[in-house]
Amino acid sequence: MRKLIAIIILSVVGFSSCVEDEVPGLQQTNVSLNFKHNWGGTAVTSTNFNTIQYFNENNDELSIEKLRYLISDVTFHKANGETIVIHGYNLVDVTNSENLSYVTPIQIPIGTYTNVSFTFGFDNTDNVDGAYADLNSASWNVPMMMGGGYHFMQLEGKFINNVAAEQGYQYHTIKAVNNTDPMNLVFQDTFFTVNLGPIIVHNNSSVDVNMNIAEWFKDPYLWKLNDWNSMLMPNFAAQVKMYDNGQNVFSLGIVN
Repeated sequence: MRKLIAIIILSVVGFSSCVEDEVPGLQQTNVSLNFKHNWGGTAVTSTNFNTIQYFNENNDELSIEKLRYLISDVTFHKANGETIVIHGYNLVDVTNSENLSYVTPIQIPIGTYTNVSFTFGFDNTDNVDGAYADLNSASWNVPMMMGGGYHFMQLEGKFINNVAAEQGYQYHTIKAVNNTDPMNLVFQDTFFTVNLGPIIVHNNSSVDVNMNIAEWFKDPYLWKLNDWNSMLMPNFAAQVKMYDNGQNVFSLGIVN
């Protein structure tokens, strides 16, 4: 009799778990996105900064001294085509170990989602010059001569140049602008959507988002720091290539 009761209890618990996973709307929860970083699979935190120890695909030896980037509009996609868009943004600051986790400010239904996505940077609707007090105070703005709005990423450090000396680099991404004619700026969108793939959201789910920093220098454009290391914000061609290289930077990690 006790065995039968135990079986019934386990069956009910198992059924409840399945319902929780498969019937969105039964329960709602906040979801935490945890941003983690690596260089070709080796974990990177601020404790690894300021030491020349990494090799990019071009075999340039470099360090990381600053890394911060903006993500916005986290979106949960349902199988029926509906989406839940979390309007807002998060400035991930690896240098100061700030905002490495982003908890959705609204709750979403527990269940199965075909994809979780976010925008790297701001889309054109959100990229409004001077609109965000916290980003302004973080010196995240882009000068008006380059179109205004905000940075998408700042990645900085030093590398060993072709005369064996240390030299600084500033790999900054913004909306690409051709300012050859300051009175007639020509833009190209360089924000992009990151698709992490399907997940199952449980109560208080935690989702790891991995950035492989090495990918920024790798594919499809083989980045040579001796050629492009600074003054990249007004460099239209460089910004487009950064956009191309960013497509494979992010991936889905552990979902708890």
